[in-house]
Amino acid sequence: MSAITWSEALALQQPRMDQTHREFVELLQGLEQAIGSPGSALADQLAAMLGHTEAHFAQEERWMLDIGFAKENCHFFQHQQVLQVLREVLEMVRDKGEAKLVPVLVDELGRWFVGHAQMMDAALAQTMVERGYDAETGCLLQPLAADTAPITGCGGASCS
Repeated sequence: MSAITWSEALALQQPRMDQTHREFVELLQGLEQAIGSPGSALADQLAAMLGHTEAHFAQEERWMLDIGFAKENCHFFQHQQVLQVLREVLEMVRDKGEAKLVPVLVDELGRWFVGHAQMMDAALAQTMVERGYDAETGCLLQPLAADTAPITGCGGASCS
């Protein structure tokens, strides 16, 4: 098992998104380093990971809504699944002192993140560019026409 490391292969040329993703990777590495620590230290690291991930996903979801994604799209759905798993594992560590799933979580979350960033987040970043969306200000230069259906997929070319 090894947490992922940040590399330019994960960069999406969206500075705010890339910074948030770097922080996610650093927290995942910190979680891996905390494995084997006393329960409270591991729970604290896991809680920090959850808190960051909640804010990270809320930020992306706000951007998606701003540029015309439906709230019921697959990108939102993946976020909700990951948050549910993080919450359940944190509850196991904090309330039951059970940490056996943390190494599995670190490994699987690292694998998931690489694919998610390179596919769904890359599609989001590209759609932000195409629509002239400024993540810092929320300004959208090319909004969808009022009669355009919201994007229900991830936004990529192979997913409407």
